[in-house]
Amino acid sequence: MVLKSHGSREPFDRSKSVAGIAAASKGRPVTAEQIEQLSIELEDYSRLQGNEITSAELGLEVLERLRSLDVVAYMRFASVYKNFDAAADFQRELVLLKKLQSS
Repeated sequence: MVLKSHGSREPFDRSKSVAGIAAASKGRPVTAEQIEQLSIELEDYSRLQGNEITSAELGLEVLERLRSLDVVAYMRFASVYKNFDAAADFQRELVLLKKLQSS
């Protein structure tokens, strides 16, 4: 089960992760197979966490996996997930991304 930020619970829905990843990856060199594989990995990750996982944990896991797949898709997903509302938010995330890539 996925615990949503507003307190409700719902079963993991792979189609939702596919849709979110596909939207972030639109126009990028990310294949449908890569998106599907990432979604399968997320579902597996969710199951391994036990009976329940928060949507926040899943979002962070998507970011982690997108970072290694395509940095533009990562930034797009991060902008929605982290609710960017200013250019400075993108700049701060880019600095963080660069630090993570140099580690």
